[in-house]
Amino acid sequence: MQRNSGFHVFTLASMLAFGVAPAPVLADSGEPVAGSSQDALWAVWGGEVGMRWNPELLSDMGIRVERTSGKLEGLSWRQHERFAVRESGSLEFRVHNNNLQAFVGGSVQARGGYVLKLPDGEINLTDFRLRTRADNPLVLDLVGADGKAWFYVDRLMYELINDNHTLAIRTMDLRVAPALAERIGRPQMANWAIADMQLLSQVMRQGDGVTGGSVFDWSGTQVPGQPVGTVFRADLFMQTFSVSYSRCNGCTGTSTTGQVVFTPSSTLRNNVNEGSAQATVPGDPLGTSNVLWTADIPWYQKFSGTFPPYNNDQHPFLIWNLYRYNADGSIDQIGRSGVKHAFLTTNVGCAPGHGGDPHVLGRSCSDTYGTGNNDSNNDLGPRSEIIPADNIWGRCGSIYDTNCDGNPNSSGNGQYSQRLITIESQIDPLLNVGATYRFESWYLAREDVNIYNSMGTRGVSPSRSGSSWVPGSGEGFRLGSAIDRWVETTPPGGTTVLQELASSEGHIKAAVKVFDLGGGQYRYEYVVMNFDFARAFTEGSEAAQNLKVVHNFGLDRFSVPVPAGITVSNVVFSDGDLNAGNDWISTNAGGTLSWTAPANPSPPANVPAVLNPLNWGSMFRFSFIANGIPVAGDASLHVAASGVPQSLTANLRVPNSDIIFVDGFETP
Repeated sequence: MQRNSGFHVFTLASMLAFGVAPAPVLADSGEPVAGSSQDALWAVWGGEVGMRWNPELLSDMGIRVERTSGKLEGLSWRQHERFAVRESGSLEFRVHNNNLQAFVGGSVQARGGYVLKLPDGEINLTDFRLRTRADNPLVLDLVGADGKAWFYVDRLMYELINDNHTLAIRTMDLRVAPALAERIGRPQMANWAIADMQLLSQVMRQGDGVTGGSVFDWSGTQVPGQPVGTVFRADLFMQTFSVSYSRCNGCTGTSTTGQVVFTPSSTLRNNVNEGSAQATVPGDPLGTSNVLWTADIPWYQKFSGTFPPYNNDQHPFLIWNLYRYNADGSIDQIGRSGVKHAFLTTNVGCAPGHGGDPHVLGRSCSDTYGTGNNDSNNDLGPRSEIIPADNIWGRCGSIYDTNCDGNPNSSGNGQYSQRLITIESQIDPLLNVGATYRFESWYLAREDVNIYNSMGTRGVSPSRSGSSWVPGSGEGFRLGSAIDRWVETTPPGGTTVLQELASSEGHIKAAVKVFDLGGGQYRYEYVVMNFDFARAFTEGSEAAQNLKVVHNFGLDRFSVPVPAGITVSNVVFSDGDLNAGNDWISTNAGGTLSWTAPANPSPPANVPAVLNPLNWGSMFRFSFIANGIPVAGDASLHVAASGVPQSLTANLRVPNSDIIFVDGFETP
């Protein structure tokens, strides 16, 4: 059981994972909620506020920053432009068990700000204020010089630091109010995240609701009062997520090169169980854990120090993917992100006595990472730095510690680095008639006993609107993966088979759908989803704080048996990136049809000589037509790095001759 901590987290708006209350244009107000006890309230003023606009999205809306005034020198770590906050007025809030229950009144005001140019005039955000909203204590309006709230903020993530003398709002989404969307003639853009903000403000009055000292239930530790060997285990759930359009590079709506970026706002929840099985995500078949005693999960920001239970800055990771379900029954992964490094948990809705530390996820606690901070350059990194099955980050030599000295450097990421990018032609409705789409979002936590309830899917229906892409909607949220959705249907007269391959090195699912084309012809559609399998090569060690992931390659060859007499045609490979130069090469010889990753003629030291391996978080498709009926048979998956086993076997369906010879056997 977790008992409070020396860190104090404040939580709000994480539960607003889908949409928010409309933000009408309101005249200035912000009176405290009736009945609030001033003795119980906290209040802040002064400090600094930061803004990081999404310039491409502003441009899509026909808005630009005309003038900036009062900006402080230098950017924040998350690249916010910084402005001083006046030491006048105050923002008040109530705290219970170290968690913010609600903002109850007041506002804080910047010194300086922006003038935005719109097609019909201007919005003056000079000396803007963040003001509590009378109808929603979990949202702040951003009020301009005209006293109106053309924007609002939600998905706030914050904590008390500096011995409770500073309120640090690390990130919050700035969203377009419906009134502004109507004003610019783009009503569909209402509630879109247009910027990311931060606030560091001085505590001028401390209230109650804060306690200190914690004992945590780490994974693998004995449960008090239970038989010896009964231990806490980690089981993290994806709870829900939404999808937003972020930007597009070179897009026209019909181009074959335009890069479209989509970003999720993802909400997780820790297992709720304490001795008996209860639903963590009610109504979902995967929503109840078989872990009866819930472990706390560490959530420390990278480079923040060394902490129990792993003596490091352990934190979860978040990735996301986009899939197209084609009209012919096949599936393609057409977009994949880098890795989001988690840094703070808001601990919403926790079990009593849990959730008092913003760097430990307690039992039943939820947390949301919003669109803005999932689109933050200095929180994203490449998947190649992670040992996925162990959920360990190789800090040394990473983009954040290039010289391995233990001190952070800027990532060097740009607006299209580490993002989920799909090419316009891959989602153009005119080029993909009859296709449907699903977005997939995952959290990865160390020692998580079930990776499949830590991920979920949601249908989307991308379409072009003006100069922007709109993600649209589709099938509702469900736990599990996109490949699981694909195998839920079987072609008429055909066959569908799925097999999981699980080991200490990770998890893979291989599947096949066989389509009866008539006339003795069958189309075989194989997909291999590498969830978290990697045979990594590392240098240094986690214990010495100098672990480097040299490579974390997965698979480099996929093969199926094709007996003599079987004719194969229409051989296809799809990795979803539209880059023919890195496609796997197919060969049909010796009774085997294989696809092999291209060779790297000059690999770095200790890295396999392979280009474009099937690495973790990725799905490749292999397809052909054959005149052989489907029978049970083994497909082979070759591991890129040397070791044991060198190949994995999936029992699927493979083509075979239906000719019966005179002796009654299927052999001459």
